[in-house]
Amino acid sequence: MAYVTTNPYTGEVVKTFPDATDAEVNDAIERSHRAFSEWKNVSFAQRGAILQNAANLLRQQKDDLAQLLTLEMGKLISEARAEVELSAQIFEYYVHNAEKLLVPEVLPVENPEEATAKIVHEPLGVLLAIEPWNFPYYQIARIIAPQLSAGNTILLKHASNVPQSAARFERLMKEAGLVDGGFINLYATRHHIELILNDPRVQGVALTGSEGAGATVAQQAAKALKKSTLELGGADAFIVLADADIEKAAKWGVFGRHWNGGQVCVSSKRMIVVDEVYDQFVDHYINGVAALQAGDPLDENTTLAPLSSQQAADEVKEKISLAIAHGAQALEVGPKVPNHGAFVQPTILTNVTPDNPAYHMEFFGPVSMIFRAKNEDDAVRIANDSPFGLGGSVFTRDTAHGEALASRISTGMVYINHPTRVKADLPFGGVRRSGYGRELTGLGIKEFVNHKLISVVDIDAEF
Repeated sequence: MAYVTTNPYTGEVVKTFPDATDAEVNDAIERSHRAFSEWKNVSFAQRGAILQNAANLLRQQKDDLAQLLTLEMGKLISEARAEVELSAQIFEYYVHNAEKLLVPEVLPVENPEEATAKIVHEPLGVLLAIEPWNFPYYQIARIIAPQLSAGNTILLKHASNVPQSAARFERLMKEAGLVDGGFINLYATRHHIELILNDPRVQGVALTGSEGAGATVAQQAAKALKKSTLELGGADAFIVLADADIEKAAKWGVFGRHWNGGQVCVSSKRMIVVDEVYDQFVDHYINGVAALQAGDPLDENTTLAPLSSQQAADEVKEKISLAIAHGAQALEVGPKVPNHGAFVQPTILTNVTPDNPAYHMEFFGPVSMIFRAKNEDDAVRIANDSPFGLGGSVFTRDTAHGEALASRISTGMVYINHPTRVKADLPFGGVRRSGYGRELTGLGIKEFVNHKLISVVDIDAEF
């Protein structure tokens, strides 16, 4: 596994980094373990002060940090700045809420004069975070903000194509005043993951990535009797009912499918439109996609980014060809994308039937699958006919009805009249092949803590 910065827009190899050695990995585990011995005893106020420092530094260095994201994975510069700000907001959420979220819980007992009981939430220790390239800073913040707040320490194995972003975040946390070893970036190889998880000083792993990587790491963690959380792929349904504001729904659909170049696990990947408004929606949607401008992601006027790498672009093109070979109709939309860089022409797939292998695939790029539903019951059926269960959305003017419909959609998140909302104060996670566990909010901070029961019992009480 080579750690390399390659500009997705130009194809230029900018910088390479050597893989970590076994000795470096073992040293990092020891440093993180020593840091945990200190950090777990630090007060919430002191932890919060350091996290606030990190948030402040993110904002102070926003432009430089954003340009590094664009350089390494091609993110639009405006979206890169927004990611830096979101990361700062995640830190601030736990600055203000960590202590309240982890306050001991007093349990109701049958005879309080005989015994009392409470649950305290204590940190576990060293955790491994395995993170993807599509949101290099946000993915880090999403795991370290809650887990540092809880008193844990973290080892990071980031994606191999964003090594500078990973190193920059480690430096930022040091500048914020975090204890040495509290957060360590490692250019670890795949064999190091099992080495780390088998170490008794390491207590768990959080992975965001592919199904294959998730299955492998979950198996390794289970074998070592370590807890894991997985955030994997998604093929989110974007349901449009007959009473929806079609023009606005189409605009949100274009955004929901194409932000971050379409490389988002909660992208609106499957447009499911009831028959009455199908043609109207498709017309608006095609016009919206056609208006996207592919180009230099550093140019403020660019609205369609290259994919993160040429390999990623080639994989998306192969999936399009596979869908066509099995009967799907493909419509390339908009001006031709540049013939250099990791671009994929925005493509709309229709007539994707259940026997087409693409039907159950996740397209990680500017490719839309549009399905015509007979009615809303059929729309829900299509939405649930997926191995994934991450997010989804329902567009309707009757929001109460939208909420009722949301209860029938088998995913971890559903939004009414919005494609998705990635916010610091909302939980994130899915079901089935989209993984398990939650990140952010109180759910996230409690994933890697010991929920310890402490009961004070009258010495004369009966057994």
